[in-house]
Amino acid sequence: MAQIGSFALLLALACSAYCVIAGVIALVNNKAFAPPLGETARRAGIATFALVFLAALLLVVAAFENNFSIAYIFHHSNRDLPAPYKFAVLWSGQEGSLLFWALLLSAYGLVLRLRYKTDVRLFASASVVIAAVQVFFLLLLVLAARPFAVMQGPMPPDGNGLNPLLQYPEMVIHPPMLYLGYVGFTVPFAFALGSLAMRYPGEKWIHVTRRWTMVTWGFLTCGIFLGAHWAYSVLGWGGYWGWDPVENASLMPWLTGTAFLHSVMMQEKRGMLKIWNIWLVFATFWLAILGTFLTRSGIISSVHAFAQSSIGDWFAWFLAITLIVFVFFFLRNKSELRSDHKLESLASRESSFLFNNLFFVLLCFTVLWGTWFPKISELVQGNKVTVGAPFYNRVAVPMAMLLLILTAVGPLLAWRKTSLESLRRNFMWPAVGGIAVAVFLMITPQGWGSPFGLRPWQDISYFYSLMAIGLSVLVVLTVSSEFCRGGRVISKHTGQNMFASMVQLIRRNTRRYGGYIVHVGVVVVIIGFAGAAFNQDKEQEMGYGEKMSIGPYTLVCRSYTDDDVANYASQWAVLDVYKGGKQIATMTPERRFYKASRQASTMPDIRSTLDEDLYLVFEGLNPASGHPILKAHLNALVMWIWIGVWIMLIGTMLALVPSTTAPLSVAAPARFMPAHTQPVVAGD
Repeated sequence: MAQIGSFALLLALACSAYCVIAGVIALVNNKAFAPPLGETARRAGIATFALVFLAALLLVVAAFENNFSIAYIFHHSNRDLPAPYKFAVLWSGQEGSLLFWALLLSAYGLVLRLRYKTDVRLFASASVVIAAVQVFFLLLLVLAARPFAVMQGPMPPDGNGLNPLLQYPEMVIHPPMLYLGYVGFTVPFAFALGSLAMRYPGEKWIHVTRRWTMVTWGFLTCGIFLGAHWAYSVLGWGGYWGWDPVENASLMPWLTGTAFLHSVMMQEKRGMLKIWNIWLVFATFWLAILGTFLTRSGIISSVHAFAQSSIGDWFAWFLAITLIVFVFFFLRNKSELRSDHKLESLASRESSFLFNNLFFVLLCFTVLWGTWFPKISELVQGNKVTVGAPFYNRVAVPMAMLLLILTAVGPLLAWRKTSLESLRRNFMWPAVGGIAVAVFLMITPQGWGSPFGLRPWQDISYFYSLMAIGLSVLVVLTVSSEFCRGGRVISKHTGQNMFASMVQLIRRNTRRYGGYIVHVGVVVVIIGFAGAAFNQDKEQEMGYGEKMSIGPYTLVCRSYTDDDVANYASQWAVLDVYKGGKQIATMTPERRFYKASRQASTMPDIRSTLDEDLYLVFEGLNPASGHPILKAHLNALVMWIWIGVWIMLIGTMLALVPSTTAPLSVAAPARFMPAHTQPVVAGD
């Protein structure tokens, strides 16, 4: 099995290399995917997928068969590992995760090569770039990080087991989603570099890239928040985002990818920001590879990172070569990227997209600087200076507030120029609503588990929470007004009720209104973040019948016990939860000891409501007294984060659905007309 897997990867490397060489020759001779050479290059790329898939399948089968003669299976699996986590073995270690990356990249390449008739020459150039990236990862798998390396000596009776932190249901889907996002950004990059190298005319690459980027952005969004939920549910520290370097590595391409999805409309509508867009696409891909470098080089310390290895040098060279190649083609062909129009007014939709992009890029640079600062300080000063959450929060929180303002104002601005009277008329009522909510939150009595009674002068975190909620309400009211205006136009001309009219409105322009729903999801997430100002925590040793109070809750220790199953031994604490003198739940936080890896892990018990999460961690027994030590966290509004993510994903899927009916080319009455005073059309 190991020999077959290794040979499959070697043959895949040969196919990818042939795809690059033959594809370049065909493109230079203007034959693209035409037979015979161009077509053989395309088929070699397709064969790469089949071979990498075979290798990945063999590694998974080896995990299920407990084939510990393969070193990777020995280090990351064991006989008693539950079946779902046998699949997770594929991406749980260095070598397997690189194989999984190569598999996903070959799958994206397969889809692209099967759809080549959309634009043969453009798709052929993108196929060559994808194959070149694939060559790098296959070289790693063949030479530096071999997933089918064989153990020396007799086969061990059992393996070391999967990392306990990965033995959680979400870890079966979190890494694949994250990798689908990371790897998927190779496709927009391939189209951008291919069109730049060919001096491809028109905006075709932008139209193709937008959908690929939306799909990839959706996967990365899902992966990031699944990771946040995993950290919240498993690590036992009571939080979901700690500005860990590996968390930052996933955030950076998400920020630049989000900026590109906004600015691409500038190029489609007005022929502007062409240079900006092509660099955003490159930066997103490059940051995705940089994030992979961070997790695999050992250059930074993180609970999420792999052990230190020599493949970091490979990634450093790949990053440098990629940058040099892109800069070369950019300098050679930048004359093809002149903007068709210039910015005419600061009060325009173009300016809102421009400032939006600047804030996203500035935030990305801040995260990049903070992530690398410890290493930079070590190289310059000789001692490592750690950058913590306060540094990021000082920049990220105000920047998020400014982005919320742009999110609220942007839909009310017209292309080219918006009159101040139009902006005032359309912005006034949403602004009044946001201010009214902020004032209401300040004057109401204070209460735990809700944003009521915010006193911004008492604490800076209260000020930011008040701003976040007020601005979120402003965005929701702005988006709602856009739905209502469009719905009224359709209702007037069709006689339908408002609900049916708004459904028809969405169907006529799924991209635009799906984007608005994504914005609503974002503000719901931000409201969840705003709840952090109210968080409390408490730690206490608890014997039988002892009590601990936190917020409105009283915890009573009923008992503590232990258990033993094939994969791990565990200790439990059983606590009755009272609120207002009435028992409302029984919670059982757990601590596990995994036998194969001989590592311990916590399993917090979390009781979630819309107001707050009661989060309990069993930290172990006090050796002196034998009593359990419990830590309780009371975290406000956390459920809003997970709800907001679902709304974002629904909006993304809606935006990917083609508009199904012809545009409605009718004018609304003046008093109902949106600020941009244009008909509702597909693709706006």
